Amino acid sequence: MVFSSIPFLYYFLPCTLLLYFAAPRRLKNAVLLLASVVFYAWGEPKFVVVMLLTILQGYVFGILTEKSGGRRAKVYLAVSAVISLGLLGYCKYADFFIRNFNAVTGLSLPLLKVTLPIGISFYTFQILSYVADVSRGNVRAQRSFIDLAAYVAMFPQLIAGPIVRYSDIAGQLSDREHSFAGSALGVRRFVLGLGKKVLIANTLGELAGLCRDSGDKSVLLFWLYGVSCTLQIYFDFSGYSDMAIGLGKIFGFDFPENFNYPYISKSITEFWRRWHMSLGSWFRDYVYIPLGGNRVKKPRWLCNLLIVWFLTGFWHGAEWNFIVWGLFFGVLLIVEKLVLAKVLDRTGILKYIYVMLAVTLSFVVFDAAGISEAWFCIRAMFGGGGFPAVSREGLYYLKSFGPLLITAVIGATPLVSLGIRRMRENGKAARVLNCMEPVVLLLLMLVITGYIVDGSFNPFLYFRF
Repeated sequence: MVFSSIPFLYYFLPCTLLLYFAAPRRLKNAVLLLASVVFYAWGEPKFVVVMLLTILQGYVFGILTEKSGGRRAKVYLAVSAVISLGLLGYCKYADFFIRNFNAVTGLSLPLLKVTLPIGISFYTFQILSYVADVSRGNVRAQRSFIDLAAYVAMFPQLIAGPIVRYSDIAGQLSDREHSFAGSALGVRRFVLGLGKKVLIANTLGELAGLCRDSGDKSVLLFWLYGVSCTLQIYFDFSGYSDMAIGLGKIFGFDFPENFNYPYISKSITEFWRRWHMSLGSWFRDYVYIPLGGNRVKKPRWLCNLLIVWFLTGFWHGAEWNFIVWGLFFGVLLIVEKLVLAKVLDRTGILKYIYVMLAVTLSFVVFDAAGISEAWFCIRAMFGGGGFPAVSREGLYYLKSFGPLLITAVIGATPLVSLGIRRMRENGKAARVLNCMEPVVLLLLMLVITGYIVDGSFNPFLYFRF
């Protein structure tokens, strides 16, 4: 089940909200867990058991880690990590290693063809961070399996994040406030995120597909593909995060922000402080700092950075293009830290061009079916494929999708939110805005519903991770 579907919007969510708010406080987490299991089982029934067993081992080892302390606690943490990462590795990476082993040795070992459980990368990281935080003494181990399972399996953020750490919402699991104002904010955030996905990301995905499949290729068409792909990934994933955060507010939770207008960044370093922030902070706290961070000698520090970015790319997918994507950013970050940081401060608008060029090229690699396809697209973008500068289809798509691209570019900046904020600071404008907001959201939902009914199934891009 996906958020941008009729069954979720008009059957599952209303029933869940009715049961949740009718339940007494002591049963709300149980209702939330039950709804989350149904949500997950809707499309992945056989993998519900996998998820619940993974949560169970985290629950058991969390308690054992807290009770034992010392060296034994580290052993329990290691065993829990091996179980979690072993399951993730088997489901997600086994065939990758077999294919590459076959390529190197010339053998033909059969692939396992394991179906990847949706969301396993996200809930694995949540369980890892939970047990690690217990072992560090940062949080107390959760004694209620229902409460811990409700945290991990919570359907708003189960499938594609943000990666909510247990420490972020530990207090809210046992004691959280429900208010009309909070629910209203949650509904607004959810509807806007849904609009990002259905009206913008899906249409940008159509443009990217048209450009990719066109038989009238040109340099312009390849750039349209790169730009539309870059914008689609942002609106798709940030839209999901908005919906998750909005649903969390309705249920009384405050999930961490995951995006902060990354496309206005002045450096790649800043970009990764604004893009998928929950993932970046997770790797910082549970990989980079334990490796020594920047408190070691320079060669080891550079090695630590490359390890983190190799893992960041590999986490996204079991293909070489994801690894190259991660290492590409790792190298750029190293170059910035060693050479470019001071130069970028003096380059004016060029630093924004540099960031967006690097990001666009990176997402061409990210979206490609493999390294060869990514290299083919990038060469063609710079005139290396022997294609003409423009083509009839390229001009047609630029004209047809131009308004959407302009809207997406503006929407990827804080201009709209700043304008609304200034209106709220003006008493008269704020009153008009407060009156109009429910009407606008309702109309937006009607338009979104029409698009969903008329369109085809279009899952979130991050579901495959």
